[in-house]
Amino acid sequence: MNWLSALYGAVIRVRNELYDRRILTTNVLKGPVVSVGSLTVGGSGKTPFVILMGHLLKQRGIAFDVLSRGYRRETRGVAIVDPSGSARDFGDEPLLIASKLGVPVVVGEDRYRAGETAEASFGPQLHLLDDGFQHRRLARDFEIVLVATTDTRDSVLPAGRLREPLSSLSRADAVVLTNEASPAGLPLEGQIVWRVRRGILAPERLEPYLAFCGIARPENFFTQLREAGVVLAATRSFPDHHRYTDVDIRNLRRLCQHAGAAGFLTTEKDVMNLGAHLQTLQPLQAVPVGMHLENAEFAVDTMLAAIAERKQRAT
Repeated sequence: MNWLSALYGAVIRVRNELYDRRILTTNVLKGPVVSVGSLTVGGSGKTPFVILMGHLLKQRGIAFDVLSRGYRRETRGVAIVDPSGSARDFGDEPLLIASKLGVPVVVGEDRYRAGETAEASFGPQLHLLDDGFQHRRLARDFEIVLVATTDTRDSVLPAGRLREPLSSLSRADAVVLTNEASPAGLPLEGQIVWRVRRGILAPERLEPYLAFCGIARPENFFTQLREAGVVLAATRSFPDHHRYTDVDIRNLRRLCQHAGAAGFLTTEKDVMNLGAHLQTLQPLQAVPVGMHLENAEFAVDTMLAAIAERKQRAT
């Protein structure tokens, strides 16, 4: 697998160099674009961070929308997310973002086309680009990259979880260190460093629960519940972005009864994927992810100042 990772890394470096030399061109939207991304595949906290940034922008009264690929949706092309719609049509994470923020969320494989639709529908406001680090066809005015503790010890695909080598952090404007992540070992070259604390808001009840989820790192969810004092009668994990079926629901209900659990716990993302099964699987409680950005006001000030300066230079 090492030679496959070396080959993958070489392809990524060539692609990035073609963009850096402007041999491959980028498309520019009228409104400023703030990209939120990561180096790894899944489980880095991009969606909670987009939601956090959205709340911070709303506190400032700044109009914005969110552009997303709509991963694993069963539709194609550009679509404006209906918060009351289904994950099959829009993807679980865009649906969650739309329901949490109450702002326009536009999905599309081509994020530039999604941005054009957003601007035609809502005007050239600020765009939050979800999972945008590798989507270089769309120009961005501020690049945010989340880094977890394990990233410095990981390898590029397929041997590891990194979609790009650590050297790609040179493109970032702000590197966000999650929880106990350290800047040691990261090739930082003057980038702004932000810190976030990520955790769950666990229920304060003593009854044993059955916890289940279909996320990238399910054991992290179960561990966080136990560390918060939640008694787990049983756990069940599914693949990331899993769409729940009738068989899944029957098996979960059977496991709940067999384990003597008082009810179910799952993530907010999984609620999006339960769809019509949500009413069948009761009592169920969704466990929100809490994310706190240190010196948030200063961080937003810095980001907005950098965007304004770049827009001024471009005119």
